[in-house]
Amino acid sequence: MLMALEFGTVDGGALAQNVVAAILYFIVGIAVLGAGFLMADLLTPGSLRHLVFVEHRPNAVAVASGMYAALALVTATAIIASSAELGQGLVDALVYGLVGVLLQGAALVVLEVLVPGRFRDLIADEKLHPAAIATAVILLCVGGVNAAALS
Repeated sequence: MLMALEFGTVDGGALAQNVVAAILYFIVGIAVLGAGFLMADLLTPGSLRHLVFVEHRPNAVAVASGMYAALALVTATAIIASSAELGQGLVDALVYGLVGVLLQGAALVVLEVLVPGRFRDLIADEKLHPAAIATAVILLCVGGVNAAALS
């Protein structure tokens, strides 16, 4: 018994539109992540980028990694939750993403108020401190809640 396979038709126009949409959503996502990186850098002492990539400060790496992973989760959720219409979807993703960035920033400020001692001193320390790991995990948890709120 022979089975016939049917491949259907290929719609090049729809494929091209989806590729363009993917590129545009990627650009919006990178813009939101860039805003998040800038926000994290502004809310931590010194240059977070310098502390992480030049001075290799472990506490800065832990906190930055938690924040960046949370921002990626928020950004991806903002894109997924956006409208199916391309123009509105891009605007939705940008606005939801930026709201998410602001909420993550607020969480970092609240953490600094709640953490005993000076959180700012912890970031630049050369020795890894358990509070930096705890802060990174808290930021990830807040990012999950933040992403769920955007969906």
